[in-house]
Amino acid sequence: MEQIQNKKILVLAPHTDDGELGCGGTIVRLLEEGNEVFYAAFSICEESVPEGFPKDSLEKEVKLATASLGIKKENLILFNYPVRKLNSRRQDILEHIIEMRLNINPDIIFMPCSNALHQDHRTIYEEGMRAFKYKTIYGYDLPWDTVAFTTTAFFKLTQAQIDKKCIAMEFYETQKFRKFVNKDFLIGLARVRGVQISAEYAEAFEMLRIIH
Repeated sequence: MEQIQNKKILVLAPHTDDGELGCGGTIVRLLEEGNEVFYAAFSICEESVPEGFPKDSLEKEVKLATASLGIKKENLILFNYPVRKLNSRRQDILEHIIEMRLNINPDIIFMPCSNALHQDHRTIYEEGMRAFKYKTIYGYDLPWDTVAFTTTAFFKLTQAQIDKKCIAMEFYETQKFRKFVNKDFLIGLARVRGVQISAEYAEAFEMLRIIH
């Protein structure tokens, strides 16, 4: 993937941490190349925070994680839709996404892929496609949420960029019980994607739309 410069990038995350998991290294690379990155999370998942943690833990964690990647605090947009129920609020969500289209006018969007299984991920994919069908769109890679993923685009990454992704995920104390929130897994996946394109590390994406 050639350098992308002086663009506005919007990451759509159904839940806090989806964006970092799906494209955290690419976010770091895009910021280093001089782009502006916006991050919108639609649920802070208060209903599923593990016992013993405050209900607003994920809100605090996403602020720390995205800041560590280099995203400006004013470019972080948080909503509090109930987790696992985004499909019941899809018109409200679409209207929020259209507001972002008008107010941010992003050039490139990253969001869940077309084969996402989780109902919240499906909703953001569908409403994101509806709102941004005239923009360049990448579907990010969450292997635990698909039975098939089309690797039609790759962003080469450095060790330092992958390390920053891993550091960002360290802020998610509430999610450390999940097998995919694990440094070894994240580095291993980046190595697998790198091998596919004869690079050391990469993140893979489904090329949903490309507009030149």
